[in-house]
Amino acid sequence: MIKLFLLRHLKSQWNTEFRFTGWTDVPLDKNELEKTGMLAEKIFQHKIDKIYSSSLFRNQDTVARTLQCINKYPIFVHLDPGKMKNWGGYADKENNEGVPIYTTEKLNERYYGKLQGINKEEAMKEYGEEKVHLWRRSYDVSPPGGESLKAVCNRTMPFYKKYAETDLGFIIENNGLLSNTNFILAYLYSSLFSGDISFNTFKSGMRTLKSKSSFSSPFALSLLIPKEASSISLL
Repeated sequence: MIKLFLLRHLKSQWNTEFRFTGWTDVPLDKNELEKTGMLAEKIFQHKIDKIYSSSLFRNQDTVARTLQCINKYPIFVHLDPGKMKNWGGYADKENNEGVPIYTTEKLNERYYGKLQGINKEEAMKEYGEEKVHLWRRSYDVSPPGGESLKAVCNRTMPFYKKYAETDLGFIIENNGLLSNTNFILAYLYSSLFSGDISFNTFKSGMRTLKSKSSFSSPFALSLLIPKEASSISLL
């Protein structure tokens, strides 16, 4: 059976500081780095065929550090238009130590606009707890200057259909991995399977999404790692 693994990045410095992060490119919390060994142990008990990642450093760093635990290193392949896409290719596709990681901003965190960098408790004091909760959890209400979750879904799903869905249709065995953030993982799950989910914050790489719905998909979707095998993962 093919499986799609969804991996959230490890906790970032601004997660620790309880700030709205969005597209601000901050590093991982240094106290989180010891968890990469645990992630590697669970992920790489399977052979991963494809890895996709957002363009944000916290996602790419999570992938790179996890690969280091199995003596591999990432080769980042840029999918977004520009010179990195045109000039960043390479000829040696049989590199056994290097693992290609396909990156795109289409898998980035939701854009939080004017809230980025602001402490969440300070935002609740300024705008009111109810309003901030609405901005964070509503489907079609945007934070000031930012993206609604509906906009995030509209940005993410075409990429999923173009790349991951194609991969899932052609890979008969083995696995793949997706490294991303809370709401994109939630909306992938919800959109693919009409899953009945709540938008509570998922802990980094630790929990499996539960659905109240039964669905007949050709593969199983997990956040993060099930004990049984064959999968495709997108990072």
